Amino acid sequence: MPRYMYEVAYTPEAWATLVKTPQDRIEAIAPAVRKLGGKIETAYFAFGDYDIVAIANMPDNVTAAAFSLAVSAGGTVKSMRTTPLMTVREGVRAMRVAKKSIYRPATAS
Repeated sequence: MPRYMYEVAYTPEAWATLVKTPQDRIEAIAPAVRKLGGKIETAYFAFGDYDIVAIANMPDNVTAAAFSLAVSAGGTVKSMRTTPLMTVREGVRAMRVAKKSIYRPATAS
């Protein structure tokens, strides 16, 4: 099943709620991911632009995007980024396919 990296930045209001009432949001959203046919593989709190980084297995791009849309529509995140992931083996296969491409970069005339 394809993997996706979700990066989530909470709103200040969401952080205020979480500080007031600490809760495991990954545990809370797992049923919603399962309902879409997916599974959360791992998740971490993070420093920087995003507060949560999660890796999830989802059936396809449409389902991965649907979950991202549902979370964004909830109003507790200020930004969310979804990145499709490939295994290293898939990346090497992509390199081999790219090698066969007839693409030519733009050149100055």
